[in-house]
Amino acid sequence: MKFIDTHAHVNFNNFRDDADEVIRRSLTGNTDMILVGSELRTSKRALEYANKYEKGVYAAVGLHPMHLEKIKVEEEKDANFTTQAEEFNYDNYEKLAKSEKVVAIGEIGLDYSYIKISPEAENSRKKQRDVFIKQLLLARHLELPAIIHCRVAHIDLLQILKDFKEKYKDLIPKDEPWGVIHCFSGDEDLAWEYFNLGLLISFTGLITFSKQWDDLIRKMPSDKFMIETDCPFMTPEPFRGKRNEPILVKNVAERIAEIRKISLEKIAKVSTENAQNLFDI
Repeated sequence: MKFIDTHAHVNFNNFRDDADEVIRRSLTGNTDMILVGSELRTSKRALEYANKYEKGVYAAVGLHPMHLEKIKVEEEKDANFTTQAEEFNYDNYEKLAKSEKVVAIGEIGLDYSYIKISPEAENSRKKQRDVFIKQLLLARHLELPAIIHCRVAHIDLLQILKDFKEKYKDLIPKDEPWGVIHCFSGDEDLAWEYFNLGLLISFTGLITFSKQWDDLIRKMPSDKFMIETDCPFMTPEPFRGKRNEPILVKNVAERIAEIRKISLEKIAKVSTENAQNLFDI
């Protein structure tokens, strides 16, 4: 069986002492990966790692909405950090994205979870929306899929995507997916909104310790989903409390197979084919 972890952050500081060991462990376990940047520094590092390996390691480059401001993040053991504000530079990301090993623009999107109620709040949201649209344009001009992050912002995100698809219809493929909502957190109705826009959704280890998405997973079309770790975050059962890594994406696939009452081999095959199709790998 082959798996593809479609969203990993082995390029983050959490792996600075053993990144290559983690990558090799995954590749030996027949699990490829896409290393996803969150700002210019980690985007460059994702590409550096991808270039070290002949096959099985790819990169995505992009500016995460939380990196537009300085924000102190305190959530869990491996999710405590302070972002540094970065101004989006289209030319810098375009240059990186033209590299052979870059297969997507991401992660990009909206995240309102740390925007406090204040007179400046709408300015922060507007800046996120503006930068998101610029990066969607970068993705379409380079004919690369978008890896989209959304947290506490699905209403705005959906509207942007609908408007974007209408305004730039000539840039959107008609019969192929053009992006993915990573670490999907919405309900079944929201999933179908994204499917109808030509997007896939992706699941993390969250589904191994929450039944919130079981009905969606049972009903969703086989060609509309992928699997990911979002490592070092979202560690699946039975490894919660430990640092996540790409090899554990198999646990996400196992849970989907269990919910859908089909073989793990089938989920491995379908999810891998969906990733290969979206990212052209």
